[in-house]
Amino acid sequence: QLFKKGLAYEATFPINWCPSCKTGLANEEVADGKCDRCGAEVGKKNLRQWMLKITAYAERLLADLDQLDWPEPIKIMQRNWIGKSTGAEVIFKVDGHNKEELKVFTTRPDTLFGATYMVLAPEHALIKKIVTADQYKKVEEYIENSIKKSDTERVFLNKEKTGVFTGAYAINPVNNKKIPIWVADYVLISYGTGAIMAVPAHDERDFAFAKTFNLPVIQVVSPDKMPGKNGLTEAFCGDGFAVNSDEYNGLSTKDFKEKITNDLEQKGLGKLSVQYKLRDWVFSRQRYWGEPIPIVHCAKCGQVPVPESELPLKLPEVDKYEPSGTGESPLINIKEWVNTACPKCHGPAKRETNTMPQWAGSSWYYLRYIDPRNTDKLADYKKLEYWLPVDSYIGGAEHAVLHLLYSRFWHKFLYDIKVVPTVEPYQKLTNQGLILGEDGQKMSKSLGNVINPDDIINEYGADVMRIYEMFMGPLEVAKPWSMSSIMGVRRFLEKCWRLQEKKLSSSAKIEEQLLKLMHQTIKKVSEDIDSYKFNTAVSALMIYVNELGKYTDLNKILVENMLLMLAPFAPHITDELWEKIGNKFSIHQKLWPNYDEKYLTKEEYTYAITVNGKVKGTLTYTSVIDDTTLKKDALEKIQQVIIGKTIIKEVIVPKKLINFVIK
Repeated sequence: QLFKKGLAYEATFPINWCPSCKTGLANEEVADGKCDRCGAEVGKKNLRQWMLKITAYAERLLADLDQLDWPEPIKIMQRNWIGKSTGAEVIFKVDGHNKEELKVFTTRPDTLFGATYMVLAPEHALIKKIVTADQYKKVEEYIENSIKKSDTERVFLNKEKTGVFTGAYAINPVNNKKIPIWVADYVLISYGTGAIMAVPAHDERDFAFAKTFNLPVIQVVSPDKMPGKNGLTEAFCGDGFAVNSDEYNGLSTKDFKEKITNDLEQKGLGKLSVQYKLRDWVFSRQRYWGEPIPIVHCAKCGQVPVPESELPLKLPEVDKYEPSGTGESPLINIKEWVNTACPKCHGPAKRETNTMPQWAGSSWYYLRYIDPRNTDKLADYKKLEYWLPVDSYIGGAEHAVLHLLYSRFWHKFLYDIKVVPTVEPYQKLTNQGLILGEDGQKMSKSLGNVINPDDIINEYGADVMRIYEMFMGPLEVAKPWSMSSIMGVRRFLEKCWRLQEKKLSSSAKIEEQLLKLMHQTIKKVSEDIDSYKFNTAVSALMIYVNELGKYTDLNKILVENMLLMLAPFAPHITDELWEKIGNKFSIHQKLWPNYDEKYLTKEEYTYAITVNGKVKGTLTYTSVIDDTTLKKDALEKIQQVIIGKTIIKEVIVPKKLINFVIK
């Protein structure tokens, strides 16, 4: 469908190439110049690729972020990656080449009078047409060296600037002055037009380049309408007022931008323009594993889609699928699969041998969950109407400009062709934090700090593992594993287990304070689960269980409600205890407990913290607190008082004071 709508097309151009994986990579799969899969240095390679025109959806992908309940940092990352810029497209004629011209995009048309040279990306098609004979060899050598570098290496702000003069000149459209045309690798062919007007006085990279090659620096923007008398020692990149700009002098940056753009448009030398940093999606990989691209190449008919009746197109079963080493997919060597008949003219044809990236499946799998056994379509439309959008999606922030961006584009296309009923796939997004090793670093085999969940489950049980992960801290933050802390969770479940040994009766009296605590805990746990505050939900249950443990006789409802609240966290032990206290299997078929508002008024308990009988502070709680927590909180409160002192003992008067006896 993407192919039929003109959103999937073939192109040959320099792409990111991983020499280790022997495949092309999308820009989003390259981090700091390295393959995000294997860590190898990424270079450039000219390859035939299939592309998806995600740029056609750039504005919608940007605008619709506002309607999503997503973490703001993720929205910012997507906005920056899409990179919308409003400015002007300006035309520079090439001196001595009547038919040639250079188009540049600039967000600062107000600095045109300060353009003292132009720069072309090494891949720019115009270079061969304008380079002079005496500069040809230098330019050719420079281009060969440049295309071996990754985009990250080329644009790194602090690296030494390199470049070569083409021998040609452009005509500045605002003052008709000739300015030299250079080739430099800090300009990328993939952004804008692959050409820039260089204004060294007002751009850091241009300034560094101009200083390296002794090119003119002309100030045309001043913060106070006064040009610098002794020249600029660094680029001034802010807004201000026009100077050295003829009839535009004195205009504010905002007014100058508007006026110069209108003037250029009237002369046919420019126009208002919007550009995006987002590039089309490189959607093919040179490897065996991946969905085959369902296109057939016919010498007579060109590119022909495989008939939908033959979908899904499956990979051939083979013994070997190593990379070809030539840049082509391993499928190129499986002749019996590659050679086929054209669906249109039935003549000899060849199948597309590139495969789709892993992002193809991850861009729509959530739709299949809704209707997994449908053999006619992705999913039944009525079921999609019922379930979509996904209410709550939990995923890592590392996919902000990979899966999440691709999936939004894919979904919007499906919406346009009336396959799905919603504009966006995921309404609410939550990023979970990593579980770190005990050393506080990301788990890694090389560091020897990996915790194997199987080992934890074998030693402590699945319920302990589950509760500990929930109790470690807020869901969104990274948290280090602690084998000593997991024992505390084990002891908590042992306390829960011992409650069955108490005398439980449905007619036993419930003390007012315990009744209040039960209803307060139900409310707290219910709300915390809804807002993913699992750590504080578990903490509330621990306080509640500690209180229950102080009684010999208990009303059964107190323990039943505790088990119902604990069940999502510890499904196995709660099911067992549910039967042990005389109920029918299973606890997971029961309704969630309700709380009564009249029991929610909280009494406050204020503890005086004394040291050798002298008051040093207070602590206030809205529920009964256990002695361990009270001691911990009190020591934190008065830590400055007891530095260097030895605590001999502490005395606690319930709900009143805690006294530390020190030496």
